[in-house]
Amino acid sequence: MKTKVLVAAHKNYAMPKDPLYLPVFVGKEIHPDVNHIFQGDNTGDNISAKNPYYNELTAIYWGWKNLDVDAMGLVHYRRYLSLNHQKSLDEVLSSEQVADLLKDHDIILPPKRRYYIETNESHYLHAHEHEPFEVMRQVIHQNYPEYAAAFEKVMKRTWAHMFNMFIMKRKPLDEYCTWMFDVLGEVESRIDISNYSTYEQRVYGFLSELLLDVWLEVHPEYSTVEVKYVFMEHINWFKKGGKFVLRKITGHA
Repeated sequence: MKTKVLVAAHKNYAMPKDPLYLPVFVGKEIHPDVNHIFQGDNTGDNISAKNPYYNELTAIYWGWKNLDVDAMGLVHYRRYLSLNHQKSLDEVLSSEQVADLLKDHDIILPPKRRYYIETNESHYLHAHEHEPFEVMRQVIHQNYPEYAAAFEKVMKRTWAHMFNMFIMKRKPLDEYCTWMFDVLGEVESRIDISNYSTYEQRVYGFLSELLLDVWLEVHPEYSTVEVKYVFMEHINWFKKGGKFVLRKITGHA
């Protein structure tokens, strides 16, 4: 099985040596002179110019449309799937481990991220502009009614598979990407983000993190397995926790 895991990056950074991984410089169309080593997301069929709004999805789109593979995935330059928690590029999920996992499963996912005191919906609305979320709900109910019940169910959960990280065999990859990009494209056609902050203009990347579990809920025919992930840099949990509590109290400004 030919498999590639894209490593989304927006700057020069150390990468795994395993040929499983393909570093992809996202937003290459906007920043053509920043990196000449990694694969750009601006060749072939691409949405590279939309990177400020779609985040790492521009890498997913590029790989989905342009790579001839049996399975494809995405991780981030600082966040990888791994069978342990060692902060080492030599210890991330290997070609052999991926091949073994895909013998019995169709999709590899990171562990569920648990919010405990927040639902997926309330967590999103405390952190981001509300209109895109509500428009996405409308789009799903109107254009994809077979996903409506799953959407409402997932929004009430207190956990989700986040970060747009996964490894999928070709069939579920094609089906998921077709649906996900269709939903986001319709949302994009209905809202105006020109007055949003630079951070909030990354809206389609934020929204997409909620869509994977909705799609999985409707497609139980695909077998999934969770694998640990490791963040390669130090995390200030005190600062991170403080931001979470502040959002819960004050909501999105």
